[in-house]
Amino acid sequence: MDNKVVIVTGAASGMGHATSLLLAQEGASVAILDIDVKAGERTACEITEAGGQARFWQLDVSVEAEVSKVYAEVIEHFGKLDVLVNSAGVIGVDKPTHEVTEGEWDALFAIDVKGVFFSTKHAVPQMITNGSGSIINFSSIYGLIGNDEFTPYHVAKGAVTMQTKQDAASYGKYGIRVNSVHPSTVLTPLVEGIAAEYEGGLAAYEKKMTANQSIRRLGRPNDVAYAVLYLASDESAWVTGVNLALDGGYTAR
Repeated sequence: MDNKVVIVTGAASGMGHATSLLLAQEGASVAILDIDVKAGERTACEITEAGGQARFWQLDVSVEAEVSKVYAEVIEHFGKLDVLVNSAGVIGVDKPTHEVTEGEWDALFAIDVKGVFFSTKHAVPQMITNGSGSIINFSSIYGLIGNDEFTPYHVAKGAVTMQTKQDAASYGKYGIRVNSVHPSTVLTPLVEGIAAEYEGGLAAYEKKMTANQSIRRLGRPNDVAYAVLYLASDESAWVTGVNLALDGGYTAR
């Protein structure tokens, strides 16, 4: 990742945070983008204090005018853009289709789907100028398969899955690669909080959530970050349009 400039959205916590730290550790200059100012600035400080290159910008990915402005500032500051990691997302309401309100649906799609669209839209022109680029979209195993929970989230992640393939097909002629990662349950701070309140604690929660996996442990943020690192790097130069499941074998069973 030496001499590469990377944007990571949703970089202040969880998998986005782990990805930002790893990419910086491997030599990238990282633009930390998040709506959470304190956590975003803390992430940038972690990188710079370790000797890496990073700067924080506050961004709501659901607002195109903000995306356009911030991406222009990132490119002006770092001089170019090589990699986009679309990590920002929310999980939304846990309701089946017939119970979801229009407002609940739109609020989730504004971030999880339009956020990927806006970020890609405003990153691609710079990558076309470069003659190369890598875009990594965060989806979910539930962008590949269905279940009976969090319907709007899963439908949104299905849209991200398809945008990945569509953009991979469209932009390969410019040397731009587009892939997606599809984690199952990963032990982020959010999940740690849920597990702590689960009857029986983390051990019981992990047993329940990994019952359909071949490798029966929860994912760790770095399990995902290392996959992003590969897809961001030149070592994956012939890889595009891939929806990479990171799920301990969940979707293999």
